[in-house]
Amino acid sequence: MTTKLDGPLKRELTIDGKPYTVTIDPHGFRLVEKGRRSGYELDWQAFLSGEAALATALNASLAKAPAERGPATRKTGTGKAGARKAR
Repeated sequence: MTTKLDGPLKRELTIDGKPYTVTIDPHGFRLVEKGRRSGYELDWQAFLSGEAALATALNASLAKAPAERGPATRKTGTGKAGARKAR
């Protein structure tokens, strides 16, 4: 038998050596770095609808975009190093 979630449930966990607090409540869950006030929050409805996956994919692609495009859009220099790369 499961217990109904009426109020918030808080637990501490460590991610990459940093302590975080995860709070699960009837509206959703929240992950906050310990000692901070803001963090990641997700409503259950967004999680079930797939909106969360879409937002995650979009944020991941935006976060990676500058690093991925940087070397590909860099122009070859006219100096010796650039001339070697062009050959």
